[in-house]
Order: sequence, then C-alpha cells, then structure tokens
Amino acid sequence: MAAYVIADIEVTDPAAFEEYRQKVAPMIAKYGGKYLVRGGASETVEGDWVPKRLVVIEFESMDRLKEFYHGEEYRPVMAIRTKSTVSKLVIVDGA
Repeated sequence: MAAYVIADIEVTDPAAFEEYRQKVAPMIAKYGGKYLVRGGASETVEGDWVPKRLVVIEFESMDRLKEFYHGEEYRPVMAIRTKSTVSKLVIVDGA
C-alpha cells in the first residue's frame, strides 16, 4: 500500500534550502518515492490552514518511506532542511 509524506514548509534560508532540494530529490527517487505536489499554488477552501509550501511525496509502502526518512543517508540532508526551514511533516498510509 502506498504511503505519503505531507509537509508544510516555510523556507527561512533560500540558498540552503536550494542545496537541500538538489540533494534530496535523488534520494527520494532511490527509495521509490515520487513528488506529487512540490510547492505549487494552493487555495484554502475550509478552515484557517494556509500552508507556506505544500509538498506531497508518494512512496510504494510505509516501510520504504521509513527506510528513506530514518536512514543514515538522509540524516545530514535533513539537517540542511531543518536549519533552512520551519517544517511540519506527517506520514500517512494511503487508502
């Protein structure tokens, strides 16, 4: 069953975030992930949630997603993201 990373990201250091983007994309692909949404325009139609930069990444399974997210390879790259953004992330199984 597919699993998803859903992130709301506010970029605070654009140069460092660009470095993150360049490094993370090949890793996501290596673990079978693919971007479904990557910072496009959004419109709030209910509630008061106004995401800064919405990202949705699909993985083939929760196990594969967790391999990527908790892996040693991603750890230094995640550090770049956490220093260059204010991020809120959830992971969720698909239907």
